[in-house]
Amino acid sequence: MTGALHLFTAMGALVQRDLSLVLRRKNDSLATLFFFAVVASLFPLGVGPEPKLLQLIAPGMLWIAALLAAMLSLNRLFADDFQDGTLDLLLLSTIPLPLAVLAKMIAHWLSSGLLLSFAAVVLALQFNLTGESVLILFLSLILGTPLFSLIGGIGAALTLGTRGGGVLLSLLILPLLIPVLIFGAGAVEAHQAGQSVAGHFYLLGALFVLSLFFAPLATAVSLRIAVE
Repeated sequence: MTGALHLFTAMGALVQRDLSLVLRRKNDSLATLFFFAVVASLFPLGVGPEPKLLQLIAPGMLWIAALLAAMLSLNRLFADDFQDGTLDLLLLSTIPLPLAVLAKMIAHWLSSGLLLSFAAVVLALQFNLTGESVLILFLSLILGTPLFSLIGGIGAALTLGTRGGGVLLSLLILPLLIPVLIFGAGAVEAHQAGQSVAGHFYLLGALFVLSLFFAPLATAVSLRIAVE
């Protein structure tokens, strides 16, 4: 029990450390939100003010915009720790590396995915979505955006220290996140069509549980390879 409490305390300290670093670099989070808002606002301007058309494209468009915005900060998930030597200390610490990696992924989601989920609620208003559709969109993002951090962490570790890592990261991660986009946007579309959304949420939940178990392990192995 004491050992488990120590691990949770250490993970909490890592999450708090990363969030404090995010607060010192507020411009990064603001840039992510600004990018999300700009991309989401360009579509209504491009396709016109037709309400039915906006309702039709809103789920997929907002999900794609959220993914692209989250990708902006994934490249720095481990890069700063790799440069200043913090990553070496994590490798030598008594905390299992997968748990330390999970803590960093949690901090990344809190500073990007969670903010994007709340921002999507506001941006969805310009697409003439109903209140229930906005709620389904928010819940799907809350369940799906952690996968951006979990799966994205694997790509960030694999491309750590490589030139052009941001482009390579996108090529590695985007195909893996296509199912997340399909089920996340599909939940809102199913609700709009009067169908049950339970299947989409079950599939998102299954992907989340699998990623929660395997992603930190795969990321830890990739980090050890990158450092060595």
